[in-house]
Amino acid sequence: MRIVIGEDSSLFREGLAALLEAGGYDVVGKASDAPGALAEIRRHQPDLAILDIRMPPNHTDDGARVATAARAEFPSLPVILLSQHVETRHSVALVATGAFGYLLKDRLLYVDDFLATFERVAAGGSALDPEVVSRLVVTRQSTALDALTPREREVLALMAEGRTNIGISRKLWLTERTVETHVSSIMAKLGITVEDGGHRRVLAVLAYLDDRQP
Repeated sequence: MRIVIGEDSSLFREGLAALLEAGGYDVVGKASDAPGALAEIRRHQPDLAILDIRMPPNHTDDGARVATAARAEFPSLPVILLSQHVETRHSVALVATGAFGYLLKDRLLYVDDFLATFERVAAGGSALDPEVVSRLVVTRQSTALDALTPREREVLALMAEGRTNIGISRKLWLTERTVETHVSSIMAKLGITVEDGGHRRVLAVLAYLDDRQP
């Protein structure tokens, strides 16, 4: 698998590259700023792009904008965004397209978790870091999510992490059938139907994220 890394910290960039190469992956391009990252993606057309959200020249949302531009040119390109802080407003649009991950850099200390997320995203799935999800809870006015039970909110949060029904059942010590029941109830309460098209789980996750943006 061929990978491009966009990260302005040389220490972090080279460490991540070494980790991936040790795992048998081929890092074909590295860049320290947003224009360079986009150029490397265009040059190599990799199987995965890993981008820091805050990169030069502006140190704001440059990496997220590179991801958006790259997806416009290469719609099937899997992308993982990295960040020191929770900045979910940049990921909401991308997560709906699949093959997308959002990780806090601290999570990379947990190599097994990172590689599992890496594989899931590269295979076309989506994954939000558990820490991202857990920090998104804020006090909001009444929304459709208020109709969810505490257990349904737990299930929805785990869906946001990219877990399957089987993964959720193992995490919460529930039967898979019980999880399926909770998921169906969540979809009904959020007004998400088959006719909405696309990935119904992603639509539910987007509702979850939109409700928690500051």
